[in-house]
Amino acid sequence: MSRTRTALLAALALVAGASGTALAVVPGDVGIAAVPCTVDYKVQNQWDTGFTTAVTITNNSAAKSSWSLKWSYAGNQKVSNFWNSKISQSGTAVTATNESYNGSLATGGSVSFGFQGTYSGTNAVPTTFTLDGVTCNVDGGGPTDPGPTDPGTPGTGTRVDNPYAGAKVYVNPEWSANAAAEPGGSRIANQPTGVWLDRVAAINGAGGKMGLRAHLDEALKQKGSGELAVQLVIYDLPGRDCAALASNGEFGPTDIDKYKTQYIDPIAAILADPKYASLRIVTTVELDSLPNLVTNVSPRNTATPNCDTMKSNGNYVKGVGYALNKLGDVPNVYNYVDAGHHGWLGWDDNFSATVQTIKQAATAEGATVNDVHGFITNTANYSALKEPYYTINDSVNGKSVRESKWVDWNRYVDELSYAQAFRQEAVSQGFPSGVGMLIDTSRNGWGGSARPTGPGAKTDVNTYVDGGRLDRRLNTGNWCNQSGAGLGERPQASPAAGIDAYVWIKPPGESDGASSAVPNDEGKGFDRMCDPTYTGNPRNNNNMSGALPNAPLSGHWFSAQFQELMKNAYPAL
Repeated sequence: MSRTRTALLAALALVAGASGTALAVVPGDVGIAAVPCTVDYKVQNQWDTGFTTAVTITNNSAAKSSWSLKWSYAGNQKVSNFWNSKISQSGTAVTATNESYNGSLATGGSVSFGFQGTYSGTNAVPTTFTLDGVTCNVDGGGPTDPGPTDPGTPGTGTRVDNPYAGAKVYVNPEWSANAAAEPGGSRIANQPTGVWLDRVAAINGAGGKMGLRAHLDEALKQKGSGELAVQLVIYDLPGRDCAALASNGEFGPTDIDKYKTQYIDPIAAILADPKYASLRIVTTVELDSLPNLVTNVSPRNTATPNCDTMKSNGNYVKGVGYALNKLGDVPNVYNYVDAGHHGWLGWDDNFSATVQTIKQAATAEGATVNDVHGFITNTANYSALKEPYYTINDSVNGKSVRESKWVDWNRYVDELSYAQAFRQEAVSQGFPSGVGMLIDTSRNGWGGSARPTGPGAKTDVNTYVDGGRLDRRLNTGNWCNQSGAGLGERPQASPAAGIDAYVWIKPPGESDGASSAVPNDEGKGFDRMCDPTYTGNPRNNNNMSGALPNAPLSGHWFSAQFQELMKNAYPAL
């Protein structure tokens, strides 16, 4: 997968000043010839045997539908991998050509790409570049050279294809301490988990907890000389969680301006601090929001008045668009938008419509689809990663598994197949071809003694599916503190085609919601889906909730759940 976020550089600028950058002059300036193109070549990181480089081309001649940039090295540099371009090398000669999605290069337009290379001895910057055979002026900036900037953004930079590739991932010391304090918890206390910014107070730290800057400062310590990704959950929309109550937020349905100025703007300002420019900051943007505008609005029988309100006032769309725009302006931020899970959105009337709604948000409030680096599924949920003992194509006695009560005409039976299909649908609807997927595997292992070891009996389609399915919930609509769940696949980069990483965005051991009403000052209500005695609603086909008893407020430590997750982990601990 390759992807790009083209910097919107000024097309016309003065000839190089003290910085040494050579840029095109304003046409018509007497006595000065226009420069046909400029190349900004910046070595971003360099170590004993390798380096990474960002290259920006600015075209000041006729518009192009494709491009080819060539240069030669004076030393023994070798390009080892690359993104946002196709690079070939013969000896010292290197050629970079456009990908299918970034071939257009308007007059005054720019395009960026990057690569990693190896060397020994010296790593001199090339002195000559040609764009389609025409020699360009060059800026050979090193790691400290800021290069050209867009005055409308906090800076420019080239994002890597996959922020998890070749990188460690931040271990939240607060979660790690909670895990390590549990009997047996030291076995997973070093795993990376998401940092949830679920209210304004979380930005600066509340109740003695670390704020955003404290986490980023700690991340710099953990980073060392390598690469490190930090996972942040952006989660405070106006009218948040319109179809649930356990994690309702602090902003009312009409508080879109407060959301922008009190929540997103301060986060964006911190992330844009040059101090944190070396971190790969992964944001998972507004969970459980946009899909609600598809599945839980009138005339659906699952509609709620709150979701109808958020659909009509547009503040979910505006809020997500604003977040994508502001956070996407920070060069080292990677936005992943929530894509629900297969047991929510896998039906024909939900699947494509959800992508349409996400695209509406991704083109609102100044955002573009290029501000979306990818999507995340199964966040804080329990859907099995892969069902090994039955597929959507199976049938029993002439009946498709889609007719079973469990599958209920869904087109997907697990998260991996759903996530890969969601990615393809997003690309078909206009998202960049390089978007990647994340899958939250923090609580979808379904191991332990109840885990099936083979297919169910082919007595009938329900016996077959129920006997072989790993996901032991009563219904895929059950989402709160599920009994029998276990830790899933450990976080890892590039585990399957189209998947950037398996992640633990929901920190295992943190409650989904209280089992009974608990007075609090966190804006969190009581949702009956967290009550183990609740008999259900249309969203879970009126099944029992399957929730564990005695759970605390959402986000609070739930020791009994943590112990159960470890006991039922798959792969086992």
